[in-house]
Amino acid sequence: MKIPLEDLRREIPKSVEKSKILSLVTYALSDYGEEVLKILVGSILTRFNRSDLFDIVYTAAKELVVNATKANLKRALFQKLNLDIADPDQYKTGMDYFRGALTEEKLRGYKQTFKDFNLPVVATLYYSPDVIHIKVKNNFPLLPVEETRIREKFRQATSFTSLLDFFMEHGDDTEGAGLGLTMVGILLDESGVDRHAFTLYSSQKYGETVARLEIPLSPDYVSRRKVFEAELQEKGIPPDALRSDFDYNYKQFTRNRAR
Repeated sequence: MKIPLEDLRREIPKSVEKSKILSLVTYALSDYGEEVLKILVGSILTRFNRSDLFDIVYTAAKELVVNATKANLKRALFQKLNLDIADPDQYKTGMDYFRGALTEEKLRGYKQTFKDFNLPVVATLYYSPDVIHIKVKNNFPLLPVEETRIREKFRQATSFTSLLDFFMEHGDDTEGAGLGLTMVGILLDESGVDRHAFTLYSSQKYGETVARLEIPLSPDYVSRRKVFEAELQEKGIPPDALRSDFDYNYKQFTRNRAR
């Protein structure tokens, strides 16, 4: 049963005032789901007087949810077709089906399929007066071939100076995987937000893939990346060695810095 949007517009700001962590669980983002996401983002930004960031934060968050849903579609199609996603030949066969099912309208038609295969997308919002974090999670890790392709899309994105240039190059690319993620990076860059505020990681240990946005709300905010690089230089160890133990708590960081 859906909660009326008017009720959500009244209740969500109350939760934001209490600094509660907010989550949206979706199988395929409907018009109703988009409105809920707008209310979540808008309520947080209104509380901290940063409504000027609404367009960038909402657009990026929605793109990550849609991209995660596309990743779920790939898994669902492979399961329905009884194809081994780890087999290169079967992967190619499955991708041919996948390319034909990528429009946002078609994605919504797979909602029950996603439920049947337990493939939700979970978008979680954490926030403070200094920063808003948006974490979008799938409940499976990336395959090596997928991770390689996505990293390549990130690398290619640095050659584009605007979203217009990007769409002129990739507007007809129907595969989709990785394109939404690349677009988010360019969108952040155009809005004056460091592209490194957007990260993607996959964990075999926890069986998940996570896209994370870190949007500063205050000029005083020190990003995870800057703290990571500072620790890296201080400890003089390889990035992978620090990454496994790196735990950045901004509130704790600011308390330590004030001493």
